[in-house]
Amino acid sequence: MGSGDTVSDCSAQKALLAARLVTSGSPEEVNRKVAGAVADLHFAPTETAGAALRAENVSSDRIHITGNTVIDALLATKARIDEEPALAAALDPLLGRFVGKRIIAVTSHRRENFGDGMKAIADAIAGIAARPDVAVIFPVHPNPHVRNAMEPILGSLANVALIDPLDYPHFVRLLGASTLVLTDSGGVQEEAPSLGKPVLVMRETTERPEGIEAGTARLVGTDKNRIVSEIFSLLDDEGAYSAMARAHNPFGDGRAATRIAEIVARAHR
Repeated sequence: MGSGDTVSDCSAQKALLAARLVTSGSPEEVNRKVAGAVADLHFAPTETAGAALRAENVSSDRIHITGNTVIDALLATKARIDEEPALAAALDPLLGRFVGKRIIAVTSHRRENFGDGMKAIADAIAGIAARPDVAVIFPVHPNPHVRNAMEPILGSLANVALIDPLDYPHFVRLLGASTLVLTDSGGVQEEAPSLGKPVLVMRETTERPEGIEAGTARLVGTDKNRIVSEIFSLLDDEGAYSAMARAHNPFGDGRAATRIAEIVARAHR
């Protein structure tokens, strides 16, 4: 086999890998692979992410464990809201409507859940909302696969609020006001634990296993009965709730950007 054949074969393998990543619901992984191939420095949010880079033959001296900058943004935004409540004041009427209830914040938009999964999620939320001590606030993704599944089942329930997507300050305020979070989002698995909120993940797997291992998040899939059971368990078992709420968040402490800036500065001296 000549050198031209080798290059061709490698290119074909990379193209196949990229196609698999896209069709598996992780197109952002393609961007990471492309950027990683030319990067001199790699800033990994966790030790697990650092190990994954080493498994890709990235030299250890180019890998730095810093935490995730998303936690920096979250905590900085929360601090601003504390100083300037008007930044997230549009939630006042909605939160006032549900005074005295435990709020479940919900987000759902994963393509892997479109169809039967979304219908099961809607049914589960309806089951959760049957409790008089609970209110569900759900910023609904504009994708019709999500809206068309949620509105017929949940739109008329008094203690379910299907609202438009929130800007970041209002979303941070919603997380802070919530008792726990039900989501299929990746980022929320990192953000909610920083505010002491347990996360139930409506997926069978997650690209953020660190949260599962740390106890800040739990996989519950899209089975209606399982979702309802896990939610009720946390609402009714103070010990179970506290164990998740107080678990250490493995994704950062709000100082990732400072660490990155210092490392970059040292590298260019």
